[in-house]
Amino acid sequence: MRRVVSLVPSLTEAVAETAPGLLVGATDWCSHPADLDVERVKGTKNPDVERIIELGPDLVIANEEENREPDLAALREAGLDVLVTEVRTLEQGFAELHRVLVDGCGLPRPSWLDAAEAAWAAVVRAEPPRRAVVPIWRRPWMVLGRDTFAADLLARLGVENVYAHHPERYPKIPLPELQAADLVVLPDEPYAFAADDGPEAFPGLPAALVSGRHLTWYGPSLVEAPEVLRAALAAARPG
Repeated sequence: MRRVVSLVPSLTEAVAETAPGLLVGATDWCSHPADLDVERVKGTKNPDVERIIELGPDLVIANEEENREPDLAALREAGLDVLVTEVRTLEQGFAELHRVLVDGCGLPRPSWLDAAEAAWAAVVRAEPPRRAVVPIWRRPWMVLGRDTFAADLLARLGVENVYAHHPERYPKIPLPELQAADLVVLPDEPYAFAADDGPEAFPGLPAALVSGRHLTWYGPSLVEAPEVLRAALAAARPG
């Protein structure tokens, strides 16, 4: 059986759901499944490279955005096979999941991946679309910009990202400029927006508190993500 270390929370969940015995290491941020019992190798941005090497994995799975190239280069220099994903759209997410699980881990294509594709194929885009700002941090305020997986998911549900054409992927925007929208979407990661932390900054603007795992993770959560996100968007209330 292959030995796998995952440096991406969503990919950790994908491997654990499909073949839990493969994982021998994961980051401190890998929170799903809740009972995951593997060696922890610190964070996505500061992995314990020496410990990963000591684990002797057949494959390390990473992401070009979540992990730093110097860390991945050090793992390659130690002779480890490192598979790096790039995900900017839902289609890329599905393709990369297949590459990681089938091509990288040598597993049969999981049924949950087919179920996720079917769930999103059945989505009917809400009309007319709503224009939304999607903060991912505050102090300073940062939002989703161009070419992001989360914005692609929202667009399929009828929510257009106001900053979809910004030259940066995660621009810092002054708070007053964020008011020019129909809706503010507040995920609970990476910043943990909550009912008492976020909506109050957007008085009079409907605020949708959404699960970051369903909005930004590509893995088993994609099966239920359309309904979970749709319900959160429908429940949006003025801050």
